[in-house]
Amino acid sequence: MVTLHTNFGAIKLALDAEKAPQTVANFLEYAKEGFYDGTIFHRVIDGFMIQGGGFDAQMQQKSTKGGIQNEASNGLSNKTGTIAMARTPDPHSATAQFFINVNDNNFLDFKNESMQGFGYCVFGEVVEGMDVVNAIKGVATGNYGMHQDVPLDAVVIEKVTVEA
Repeated sequence: MVTLHTNFGAIKLALDAEKAPQTVANFLEYAKEGFYDGTIFHRVIDGFMIQGGGFDAQMQQKSTKGGIQNEASNGLSNKTGTIAMARTPDPHSATAQFFINVNDNNFLDFKNESMQGFGYCVFGEVVEGMDVVNAIKGVATGNYGMHQDVPLDAVVIEKVTVEA
């Protein structure tokens, strides 16, 4: 269990280390190092997802380790309330950024091992705090430089706690 303590409230996550072992280990490593402390949800799209874990409140991207192997073929689906890894078009480029689905986004699921079909790896789900996720998805957004859908008022991940 991991809790994201935000300025909107707490979001408690159950991670699935059985189905996404490398992804969960990667996420926990960042969490335990304090990497996520002070980062923001920098991309919020109601009806789609809320994305965070890579930028500070000044929209400066944080340095990360290398990308990890995409485990999207694990059978987990991008359903409402699940957490998945964000990545670039390269299927194996996920580092620290993640998103919480606020809708059933089955089109993000693994279909095949092609650039278009690889999908986005789900590695857990919200078990408490979906009301917080729903509050975040409703914030006003705008553009910030080349970034779109950025909350006008920062949605901050103040700290992340990991339960043994």
